[in-house]
Amino acid sequence: MARTKIRILKNPQEWKEAFPIMKQLRTHLNEASFLQLVQEAVEKEGYQLAALYEDESVVAVTGFMPMITLYNGRSIWVCDLVADEEKRSKGYGKKLLNFVHQWAKENGFGIVSLSSGLQRGDAHRFYEDKMEYDKVSYVFLKRL
Repeated sequence: MARTKIRILKNPQEWKEAFPIMKQLRTHLNEASFLQLVQEAVEKEGYQLAALYEDESVVAVTGFMPMITLYNGRSIWVCDLVADEEKRSKGYGKKLLNFVHQWAKENGFGIVSLSSGLQRGDAHRFYEDKMEYDKVSYVFLKRL
């Protein structure tokens, strides 16, 4: 039976280990742009990149950050959540989100929120049915 563990990745070498999995979600990024964005997000936004390891291999990744807004107060925004295409439906997404929930509680945040692309019906069922998230808004985007 495979052993799993979750840990927050702290430096560029560790972030590189997560890139092949993150690339499955963020297909527009190359390794250099990924590392640059993670570095800036960590420094300026308090972004955390966490990986779930099966034995010694990264099989799922989440990125999240604290936010303070007038509508949610102190909350955590899940920016990224992806499991390896070859390892999906093994409960890794649930484990990572539960890790984020626990991190949020330990750090004084009472809300965790995220957005998910309109086309991702399976993900929406996962968030609503398995993780008990409420659908409360649409996210709008304007490219400038």
